[in-house]
Amino acid sequence: MPLLFAFALLAFALLAFVIQSTPLQAQTLRIATFNTELSRKGPGLLLRDIERDNDAQIQAVVAVISQNQPDILVLQGIDWDHDSRALKALEQRLAAAGSPFPHLFARQPNTGLATELDLDGDQRLGGSGDSQGYGDYTGRSGMAVLSRYPIMADEISDLSGLLWRDIPGATLPRHPDGSPFPTPQAQAVQRLSTTAHWALPVALTDDRRLTLLVFKAPPPLFDGAEDRNGVRNADEIRLWQVFLAGQLPKEIGPPPSSRFLIAGGAHLDPDKGAGHRQVIANLLQDPRLQDPRPGSALAGTDTVDWGEDRRMRVDYLLPSRDLQVVAAGVDWPDSAEAAAAKASRHRLVWVDIALD
Repeated sequence: MPLLFAFALLAFALLAFVIQSTPLQAQTLRIATFNTELSRKGPGLLLRDIERDNDAQIQAVVAVISQNQPDILVLQGIDWDHDSRALKALEQRLAAAGSPFPHLFARQPNTGLATELDLDGDQRLGGSGDSQGYGDYTGRSGMAVLSRYPIMADEISDLSGLLWRDIPGATLPRHPDGSPFPTPQAQAVQRLSTTAHWALPVALTDDRRLTLLVFKAPPPLFDGAEDRNGVRNADEIRLWQVFLAGQLPKEIGPPPSSRFLIAGGAHLDPDKGAGHRQVIANLLQDPRLQDPRPGSALAGTDTVDWGEDRRMRVDYLLPSRDLQVVAAGVDWPDSAEAAAAKASRHRLVWVDIALD
């Protein structure tokens, strides 16, 4: 009996030593960005499809998100409606799949926000290109943030209403003779943001915030010799550097000096494809940021597959330098039957941040 008791004491001491000498795994925060391409041909149709619960794409989107279990999720390509009914319906589907997000945020995007001018220079009024951001109805292909932590919506800095011409260093499109494209009147009302630019704080604890810098820039294609979409894409990406440098009007609010993260879609690859690639390269090399280079074994750092082997890196998560990145990745499908292949041409990109 005394021998047995001695062995028990020895085993307990060894267990205590192992526990004390093994560092506790740091708690992490998973942030993801995902261009779901959940946009439909008319207002209300996305809500209809979510409520019917038989749409294969929506089922795949829910599966991808629930498999990756982000704590904060930035969605692009989701239709906006005034009461966020589609977003709330999607969250209910996610909660049922084991991935609840009690805190939601969405605002009316510039996509489909109609104007009375010919903004795209096609000599016609009322087209999709005459909206502040391309779209044939207001709210088409907007953005949203879903979070397991409280979103400080009252503290948002919304850059979406800034006029393109008012951005320091703006490169505005011009006709061959140097005159404003399409007209001075159009440039006097043209906003820079195609979708939106939000600086949105999230409360991780009572006294600690993480500011999300959220956006979705347009493809640098589908224009003419004036390169309207190309230079707009470049300036939308560059806007974050202008904001972080404190060069925007004071009413926008001060930029974060620490604990922030750029999340969203740039529609620009630093190494291939159309567009002003040096702009995204400059952002990736900004000393205020770090590039964790999320990737996958099957496609490297590519985040979208346009088909016919046209893969590119266009979706980004760029934490500030003071954040500790634990891991990062891209959910690339291993077959055409995988949920990630059916959900969207874009892949969910994630990064894990240490919560110290």
